[in-house]
Amino acid sequence: MNWKKQGIIFNANNNNDWMCTHASVPIAEHIKEDEFRIYFSPRDLQNRSFTGYVEIDIKNPKKITKISNKPVISPGDLGGFDDRGTIASSIVTYNDKKYLYYIGWNKGVTIPYSNAIGLATSNTNEEKFEKYSQGPIIGRDVIDPFFTASSDVIIENDLWRMWYLSCTKWEIREGKPSPNYNIKYAESKDGIDWDRKKITCIDFKNDEEWAISRPCVIHNNDGYRMWYSYRGVKNYRIGYAESKDGINWDRKDDQAGIDVSEEGWDSEMIEYPFVFEHKGESYMLYCGNDYGKTGFGYAILEQ
Repeated sequence: MNWKKQGIIFNANNNNDWMCTHASVPIAEHIKEDEFRIYFSPRDLQNRSFTGYVEIDIKNPKKITKISNKPVISPGDLGGFDDRGTIASSIVTYNDKKYLYYIGWNKGVTIPYSNAIGLATSNTNEEKFEKYSQGPIIGRDVIDPFFTASSDVIIENDLWRMWYLSCTKWEIREGKPSPNYNIKYAESKDGIDWDRKKITCIDFKNDEEWAISRPCVIHNNDGYRMWYSYRGVKNYRIGYAESKDGINWDRKDDQAGIDVSEEGWDSEMIEYPFVFEHKGESYMLYCGNDYGKTGFGYAILEQ
């Protein structure tokens, strides 16, 4: 693969009191014809994460046609799993209902933060999402004892399949607590109650790698393909893997076809890929330096 970078699409710049900085973890939803809505996570001046969106014409993505004036999901109640942030990571439509899976996070005491996976739903003709519950749908348990986070969900023959981030442990790095996390797998019959399979899909390559996040899975006639972020000694890079069944994966990071630029907004790190297809073209949304502080851009796969 060879992804040709097209430049930055959007970054928050004090657009309003909840969209001050960052544009992290972009995901695309097809609206109609060539119109797409891109959900992403900005931050306010208290560093809390929200989920908003911009709308674009995919023929000219750099021209923003609409920016949400209100967040579609906001931080939860005091003491809740998402009282410091709600970061959308996957969206699917089923029976005229949209399911938006998000990362909820709050502050810790012995560790800096804790994450879990929440769910918000909406009718297909509405912009506002309602949280399914005050608690997470996938949080800490005996399989995932530390935290869960970014996920991707697809539906195949009424079987809901999820690939999600699972923290395996915390370690002290450079004098501070730092998490290790990889990608695991779960299934569901309704998108709400999930059966975690105790299966690690994408694991660490070596002892120097300790973070694998933000899976994005596509299934077609060639099998399953996954893009994700990974890091260790270096900052985030985009990785790539292939599978015949969506469970057993072969990492092929050297075939990802995209890396940091020599200079500019994505010269230090590149992460949070979201790949989608439209009218025979393959597009990738991704973030650049400092976990989305410089915004998100896009690339097109060269044929």
